[in-house]
Amino acid sequence: MPIYAFECTACGHAFDRLQKLSDADPTDCPSCGQPQVRRQVTAPSFRLAGGGWYETDFKKDGDKKKNLADGGGDKPKADAPAAPAAKPAETKSAG
Repeated sequence: MPIYAFECTACGHAFDRLQKLSDADPTDCPSCGQPQVRRQVTAPSFRLAGGGWYETDFKKDGDKKKNLADGGGDKPKADAPAAPAAKPAETKSAG
């Protein structure tokens, strides 16, 4: 069952409710009792990223394979890191 987010337009109370798609939305606010409750539009709570079943089972052969967890895959790789700087030559003291 999906979790739906609701908000009362009268008092601003926000709450979530676990209900079936076929269940009627609540009409009365549990905080103030006013019949001013509206369903909110929310983003899904998961993202398909990484190299799992989505990458291997559902992409077509022509689609560009990229791994969001590794930073995309469509960016060129950075050059190899520069060699460490040479040590300064030691000076001998006159003595």
